[in-house]
Amino acid sequence: MGFLDAIFAHPAWLAGLILPAAGAVAYWLSTRNRAKRAIAFGNFAIVGKLASGARSWMSHLAVVLALLSLTLVIIGLAGPISETKVARNRATVMMVVDVSLSMSATDVSPDRITAAKEAGREFVEKLPDNLNIGLVTFSGRAQIPVTPTTDHDTVIRALDGAELDQATATGDAIASALDSIKQFTESVRGGADGTPPATIVLLSDGKQTVPQELDDPRGAYTAADKAAKAGIPISTISFGTQDGAIIVQGEQIPVPNDDESLREIARKTKGNFYSADSLEKLRDAYSDLEDDIGYELKRAENPRPFLIAAFITLTATIAAHLVASRRIPE
Repeated sequence: MGFLDAIFAHPAWLAGLILPAAGAVAYWLSTRNRAKRAIAFGNFAIVGKLASGARSWMSHLAVVLALLSLTLVIIGLAGPISETKVARNRATVMMVVDVSLSMSATDVSPDRITAAKEAGREFVEKLPDNLNIGLVTFSGRAQIPVTPTTDHDTVIRALDGAELDQATATGDAIASALDSIKQFTESVRGGADGTPPATIVLLSDGKQTVPQELDDPRGAYTAADKAAKAGIPISTISFGTQDGAIIVQGEQIPVPNDDESLREIARKTKGNFYSADSLEKLRDAYSDLEDDIGYELKRAENPRPFLIAAFITLTATIAAHLVASRRIPE
């Protein structure tokens, strides 16, 4: 019974499968005996009816479909279990977006910041409605324009309105996201379902410049270590190419993307790392994160496919019976 328990929520209902099996045997015996009796008593009218073409087959088909629909209903009542995609409605996601001047580089069409905003907007729109989303933007300092909320339109408006500024304080941005998550979880802690899970999605296009060292107390690696200790994964997206450049006061300044540090941040916190050198690849990265963050696969009772099939076969049964009984004109 252990095997059936793993597949069905209510396996005892499967005992009911004996009914369609017995019905099939009974129908076969009844048609066999009917033909024998007709021949024995010389009732050739009945023999002719039994041997008639489409209508006789329709009669058999109606019985087969009826037994099949009963079988499907019994299986549905047994509660077949399958993996179902379920929204993580209680989860918290902090989007951390780099708005340093290097995001104005045009190596990604039309430019990095415009593409980042477009893909970020689509990411937020596709997440479950009840998932809490917050936003951190950072350049030389980190800002929290939106704390975790289910009002996703507010997050989108804040992202659209983000403006570029000098420097890149990646560590401060991660620390701000952690503080925002902590304050939010403390406000909802104690509920029946416990503390909601949280994650950070960090998009950046270059190296940290404030402070210079990643292991500095304010550095990105130090903040990543704190996130790892808190059990909060950071998934990172390195955006742009090695050929990116911006013009500052008439001088061209290279702004290559930085896979190395962002990959290490993700590794430290057991998050995912993505490198995107185009809008399409950025969309792909966010799409993967959408499935990973916004949804989870749960084994749950799912009788619906069997009940739908039972409805279809029952409808076909009625149609076949009407044809066999001449209620539908030929």
